[in-house]
Amino acid sequence: MFKRMFLFLATNLAVLALVSIVLSVLGVNPQQTSGLLVMAALFGFGGSIISLLLSKWIAKRTTGAQVIEQPRNEGERWLLATVQRQAQAAGIGMPEVAIYEAPEINAFATGANRNNALVAVSTGLLRAMSRDEAEAVLGHEVSHVANGDMVTMALLQGVLNTFVIVLARVVGRVVDGAISGDRDRGPGFGYYIIVFVLEMVFGLFASMIAMWFSRHREYRADAGGANLAGRQKMIAALERLAQMHGESTLPKQVAAFGISGGMRGLLSSHPPLEERIAALRAAA
Repeated sequence: MFKRMFLFLATNLAVLALVSIVLSVLGVNPQQTSGLLVMAALFGFGGSIISLLLSKWIAKRTTGAQVIEQPRNEGERWLLATVQRQAQAAGIGMPEVAIYEAPEINAFATGANRNNALVAVSTGLLRAMSRDEAEAVLGHEVSHVANGDMVTMALLQGVLNTFVIVLARVVGRVVDGAISGDRDRGPGFGYYIIVFVLEMVFGLFASMIAMWFSRHREYRADAGGANLAGRQKMIAALERLAQMHGESTLPKQVAAFGISGGMRGLLSSHPPLEERIAALRAAA
């Protein structure tokens, strides 16, 4: 937790320093942008923090996940017992355990608190995977919770949102002034078009950074799943996923915390499955 907060504060300071440098280079008075910085922080962090706080509710609503209150069969009893054992080993509180209807092999974890999270698995996973493979998948998701990935992702997204809002408006004002030849006039219609375009461009780069972090945390969650369930079980689960991988039906709110392989490239939330398997084998 302390390491995560230190990295968060360090990232914020780095963003502020970079913004100050950009303002100086562009000849903009930083004092004139104090209100912009406050506004950008409110909007940048507001959405990501609210989404984090509502993440469990949103996940249940969008996937139709049914939380197991009282196990109705042996399979549900096994699910609860496995997650409970892994949560204790990972040092976190017992998450809610849910099942949602979906044909593909998938699972996700979400929640604003590592001691009050949600771990959900698809019916497709329960049908297609062995108990050993499913145990590894559950360990992967419990590791996401133990690593605090949901909180870290929300904080990172807030920083990136703030940076995009500030930089788009500062650069937009400079470009608009250069085109119009009047730096002292108020923003015109062209300024808002420029800002809109810049937000799209900067937002694309911000998404690349967020997805880079998402891919990095997948390797950590795989390693955590290997520790909780066994390395060979984790490898077998990923190999099974590679054999049967299809298009994920997870909604975008929780897709980044599933186990799907995802597309290759800078905007993929998951590394290729063969690279994740190779990393586990190399670590052994």
